[in-house]
Amino acid sequence: MTSRSDYAALILRVLSGALFIAHGLMKVFVFTIPGTVGYFESLGLPGALAYLTILAEVGGGLALILGIATRTVSLVLIPVLLGATWAHSANGWVFSSQGGGWEFPLFWAIVQAAIALLGSGAWALKTSARGHAAA
Repeated sequence: MTSRSDYAALILRVLSGALFIAHGLMKVFVFTIPGTVGYFESLGLPGALAYLTILAEVGGGLALILGIATRTVSLVLIPVLLGATWAHSANGWVFSSQGGGWEFPLFWAIVQAAIALLGSGAWALKTSARGHAAA
């Protein structure tokens, strides 16, 4: 039997996954990969971290939407979001500030912690032998 919390986990998982895909693809198609690498380097970070971030956002987003290794994927994405919080920290609190503020990535990191605690919820691709979504 599927509970309301299973549907709440589904909503958080799918919407968060879609946002990760959007952010990852924005780095590819809007900012471009060389632009994203340059931005990471301008922050003093290795350029290779830009590629890993894009992979984490697109791959992690897809895994969340599908409900594959939800808890693990959510935990892996938390450091990515804390890095984004750090990158935006000088821009102020409000994400609508020029360059984006730090409250949105911090909030999103907390959402990932909630998803990790809740598990996959309803309609996850990977299910256990009993038919329930694997957590």
